[in-house]
Amino acid sequence: MNTINDYNQSLSGVDKEICEALYQQIEEALPEAESKIWHGHPVWFLDGNPVTGYHKLKNCVRLLFWSGQSFGEPGLENEGKFKAAEKRYTSPGQINSEDLSRWLQKSKSIQWDYKNIVKRKGVLEPLKMP
Repeated sequence: MNTINDYNQSLSGVDKEICEALYQQIEEALPEAESKIWHGHPVWFLDGNPVTGYHKLKNCVRLLFWSGQSFGEPGLENEGKFKAAEKRYTSPGQINSEDLSRWLQKSKSIQWDYKNIVKRKGVLEPLKMP
């Protein structure tokens, strides 16, 4: 898969609808972001730092915010050992555009430095904080 469109088109039914809805809102909210397929999934970067992305899991589509644990948002669940948070969807109707818009705005102003995590031997440092 070379493009996010290819990724979305490879899905079917509800999963495709969810991903296309997420894609549209992310693109509108983050026009300055670089988007690409990274580790097999659509990811958006600001200044080389991953901020959001999504991917198909077995029974849902997971939307991930790399710095989401610092957003202070009850709709996001902690994911992994760093600062990521997620929201899982099983139907496009579950996407709350207001929540998603707010999370995407926070992804611009609240960032941990994932770009340099390898160089820092797994130490995650704040990059942008309000």
